[in-house]
Amino acid sequence: MRAGPHEAQPSTFGFSPFFAVASLRSGAIEAPLSESTNSLTNFSDLGVAAGLLKALAAEGYDAPTAIQTEAIPYVLQGRDLIGLAQTGTGKTAAFAIPILQKLSTNYKPAGHKSVRALVLAPTRELAAQIADSFRAYGRFVGIAAQVVFGGVPIGKQINALSRGADVLVATPGRLLDLVQQRAVKLENVEILVLDEADHMMDMGFIVPLNKIVKLLPKTRQTLFFSATMPKEIADLAHAYVREPVRVEAHRVASAAVRVEQSVIHVHQKQKPQLLIDLLKDPAISRALVFARTKHGANKLVATLEEARIHAEAIHGNKSQGQRTRALENFKSGKARLLVATDIAARGIDIDDVSHVFNYDLPEVPEQYVHRIGRTARAGNGGIAIAFCAPDERSDLRAIERLTKQSVPVQDHAFSAGVASVAEQQKPPRGQRPAAGKPHGRPGAYRQKRRPGGGQQSGKPAQSGRPQQRAR
Repeated sequence: MRAGPHEAQPSTFGFSPFFAVASLRSGAIEAPLSESTNSLTNFSDLGVAAGLLKALAAEGYDAPTAIQTEAIPYVLQGRDLIGLAQTGTGKTAAFAIPILQKLSTNYKPAGHKSVRALVLAPTRELAAQIADSFRAYGRFVGIAAQVVFGGVPIGKQINALSRGADVLVATPGRLLDLVQQRAVKLENVEILVLDEADHMMDMGFIVPLNKIVKLLPKTRQTLFFSATMPKEIADLAHAYVREPVRVEAHRVASAAVRVEQSVIHVHQKQKPQLLIDLLKDPAISRALVFARTKHGANKLVATLEEARIHAEAIHGNKSQGQRTRALENFKSGKARLLVATDIAARGIDIDDVSHVFNYDLPEVPEQYVHRIGRTARAGNGGIAIAFCAPDERSDLRAIERLTKQSVPVQDHAFSAGVASVAEQQKPPRGQRPAAGKPHGRPGAYRQKRRPGGGQQSGKPAQSGRPQQRAR
């Protein structure tokens, strides 16, 4: 069953992405959800074919998750879709299963250097995991998936694509490299997927994304999936879709319900010893530790090694071989800890991560949701502990505003003498902040640049989100 013809709305390709935000109506073409999908309890009820059911059973999937129940019927119908759900709730399967069914039901060779379904992901790790999922679900339906990303020799990827690909999972930068070398053609793409769409449409990716979409046919099916969708990104998304259905399995930007959250207020210089102290707990079987910068991640790993605690680091300055080995050591249990920058927040899918430590709070609050979503996956529970230094209190307040809940404060010996956000004195009524001081509200000016991103003093952020590089 081929996707129905949906011609994309006139886009802003070649113009500023912020023009699109101003010129499109947010949510103006969203379709209502079908009430009938709420009562479906197995994949066969969703119309999933026998070969896919066999693969899902082999993977241990006995019932669809909420996002799968809502999204799969619409994708099979050929509708454009914006799917929102918490991390760890099966978003990849929500688009991979119906895409595999559509391609296998209407099977035809992709053709020389051509692609039938294109999935774009922001990081190498996430791209690799999506491709693995397609291979696992599609093992009995004869649909092949290829993956391309940077950091590895391009020659093998060129050879693999010469025969074409039913499904191609790619990071934007490497895909454009392959296009420029005429190793892949995109004019026959039937389905486009943006996974982690909020990140894919942020400033660091919007330029390569626009270049890629220019090469795609206007008649295609387009699917966006993400755990968070800030308004400015949601507005921009409507330049790429036609009459999309919006399915939302959980409240946008909400933390996974099985994650037990807490925050410890601590001075910055005491964070290393606090982490070492907490790691004495034998219940911490496998933990992710998020640092703000690459240098900070390396420094923390060195400090932990001095304390005879083995940890691996993963960030953008590592080679692809180093990143792959670190991730494999973490998955296999050779390394109990993985210290990561936000490159891993959207690229690690491991079911048994027991703890997530926000060693440094993220400056972009949506990243907090993605970070803590690395635990409590596949129906499991998990624990997320944040370290909040005095100069990170505004970041904590931003997280609490986004998630619409307070993070419970956890007492610890290292928090003695460190005032929590709630304990800070409020300024007297009617007293205005001094000129140039931050107001603690969205859109306020920052006084200085922090390592890892942010705006300089006196310059407001264009979108409130730090610039990212396409990898």
